[in-house]
Amino acid sequence: MKILATIGLGANLNDPVEQVEYALAELDRLPATRLVARSRLYASAPVGYVDQPDFINAVAQVETGLAPRALLAALLDIEHRHGRERSFRNAPRTLDLDLLLYGTAHFHEDGLTLPHPRMHERAFVLRPLLEIAPATVIPGRGRAADWLGACAGQSVTPLAVPAAVNA
Repeated sequence: MKILATIGLGANLNDPVEQVEYALAELDRLPATRLVARSRLYASAPVGYVDQPDFINAVAQVETGLAPRALLAALLDIEHRHGRERSFRNAPRTLDLDLLLYGTAHFHEDGLTLPHPRMHERAFVLRPLLEIAPATVIPGRGRAADWLGACAGQSVTPLAVPAAVNA
């Protein structure tokens, strides 16, 4: 059975546009997984640790037969191949892949919380998510669109229209 999973992508080091675009292509090559939607790219100011370059962000949706932990492991493997280092919280990075939603799953386990616990607080997640899935409901939180207003002070600017995804 395939599940619709939503993934947040971000990068601000080593040609971040290329990092995100390449990672989007890699998502489509994961086992039992198919990329079904992707947002355009967005530029966003860093959150938390602000003394770093702006980020390039996007959101993708995949249909996957992978279980949540297996999908998360695959995302971490992609990050690793892109040279991701976890030196400190909110540090600059070559690539960040966050499992935001996995169907309607709503749970917390060691190392995995679904939905992503801060997605509703981040315009760099909500803006691209609402672009590709405007009716998204965040389990336990409600409609994603209802949370965007609370992020009004966060700078998020669209860059370009993405290439078409064959659904």
